[in-house]
Amino acid sequence: MNHKGTQVNNIILIGFMGCGKSTIGRELKRMLGFHWIDTDTAIETRAHCRITEIFAHEGEEGFRDRETAELRELLDKNIQSTIVSTGGGAVLREENRTILRQLGYVVWLRANADTIFHRTRKNRDRPILQTENPRAVIEGLLQQREPIYRECAHLIIDVAGLNRTEISAGIVESARYFFAQHE
Repeated sequence: MNHKGTQVNNIILIGFMGCGKSTIGRELKRMLGFHWIDTDTAIETRAHCRITEIFAHEGEEGFRDRETAELRELLDKNIQSTIVSTGGGAVLREENRTILRQLGYVVWLRANADTIFHRTRKNRDRPILQTENPRAVIEGLLQQREPIYRECAHLIIDVAGLNRTEISAGIVESARYFFAQHE
């Protein structure tokens, strides 16, 4: 149930940058025929600029404010049959964790530091990784965020060694069971 008392059937993807939230979101959309929203893309569209620019002008706190506003709007719209891919830090605010669980079935796509570093090392659109030692940043943030991801998630899937079809099929089966139990 969401905050309006309506049964929801949304799948919410959380996890660190580079764990595949957007890729799996698109695959779930294809498999289920659901709508798909990537909150980072929605924030960029609304701001008419890239996340890197938001970080540069408003700092991380300004970006997090925009992220919370985006999640609140999704909840207020009472979205249904939607896959939501969130930004890696969306779970940092307690308010966001509450909203995410109200929005639907929360799936943590878990990846280790090696996998994340390999997937993100050439990407210049990751503001928090533009440092001397991005690997150390990844390890530190993972250590900080993993308990928060765990607290928020209904399901945890280790993505290492699985392809997008295997991951998505597992999410679909688990989500069907979850929704059946919460009707």
